[in-house]
Amino acid sequence: MSRIVAGVAGGLRLAGVAGDNTRPTTDRVKEALFSRLESYGVVEGARVLDVFGGSGALACEALSRGAAYADVLDVYPKAVATCEKNLAAVLKAVPDAGGRVHKMTARSFVAHYFSEPFDLVFCDPPYAMTNEELSEILELLTPHLAVGAVVVLERSTRSDDPLPPSGLEVFASKKYGETTLWYVEPAA
Repeated sequence: MSRIVAGVAGGLRLAGVAGDNTRPTTDRVKEALFSRLESYGVVEGARVLDVFGGSGALACEALSRGAAYADVLDVYPKAVATCEKNLAAVLKAVPDAGGRVHKMTARSFVAHYFSEPFDLVFCDPPYAMTNEELSEILELLTPHLAVGAVVVLERSTRSDDPLPPSGLEVFASKKYGETTLWYVEPAA
């Protein structure tokens, strides 16, 4: 079972997704990830997109730490239900924040998205997803990123380095056992 590491809802236990169709981010990786993001100054007041929501833990952590709004995407029915449950619990603890869970792919979501750009995007696809497929998703998201946005890619340490599309560039990465986090930003 995962939990909110810090912020207003710190310590809140989050529901996990039943079955083996998702791979939750460990609390250790989450803590290191958010420490880095807070040092970049991108969490407070951020509009967040969690592309492969799973349990919604990353979006919920961002909301607990001061993000303003989070959109969470997933297509797996059990994951969508878990995201909705976890988001409702966090929004109860952080009533000034907002969020919504969408049962759709990134491609469908951005085709119909006409609101404010995102400051922070979490992209934690299944490890089996190819870099080419991931690059296509990032290409679709690029026009929806705010100036100074950060995109966090979570991949297996055994995966090849991600191939960001034109308009995005990797500026940092960090390995945590089987997980590697890649930090991507809009190109200057």
